Amino acid sequence: MELLIRVSDALDRVIIKVGKIAAWAGLFLILMTIFDVVTRRFLVLGSTKLQEAEWHLHVILFVFCLGYAYLKDAHVRIDLLRENLSERTQWWIEVAGCLLFLLPYCGLVIWFGIDFTARSYATNEISASATGLTHRWLIKAVVPIGFGFLALSGITVLLRKLIELFGPEDLRKRVHEIEEAEVEHLDDIVPPELRKHDGRHDGERK
Repeated sequence: MELLIRVSDALDRVIIKVGKIAAWAGLFLILMTIFDVVTRRFLVLGSTKLQEAEWHLHVILFVFCLGYAYLKDAHVRIDLLRENLSERTQWWIEVAGCLLFLLPYCGLVIWFGIDFTARSYATNEISASATGLTHRWLIKAVVPIGFGFLALSGITVLLRKLIELFGPEDLRKRVHEIEEAEVEHLDDIVPPELRKHDGRHDGERK
């Protein structure tokens, strides 16, 4: 169990670092979009390369922050029954969700995403527009890589749930402290009332 928590902590650090770096794409996306709108409105300019770069940055922002959002429990959950269940039952649901849905889905996206990227590279795929960006395989490669980090995030959450389900009290307390620290950090960014609490971090520990 001690090994599980060390592995989960190591993966946690990697995923958070990747998410924070990728988040800078949001700033570049905003600046690029403003520049695009202003120049087209007042200078009658338009650039296909610029517009394609915008959705490239959007893909980077979305895909590389997926794992971070799941690890921080910042994604949207639609809970109709789960939030009313006991915390231990919620942990079992999280384990089942990781094993049956999240990790297999990530595996499929990675598998087909690699082939998708390889085909693009082999054919030297470029934009359908004559004035668009080249090397289309670069942005396509972002998809399997990003879902790889999402899979690592799923493994991190899975290990923590296994510790909470089967681990000794001291390790369960360490996991609880880690999760509480993550929620406090997230509360500084997104107010709690704007997020759907699902019991993964909140509530009385049983």
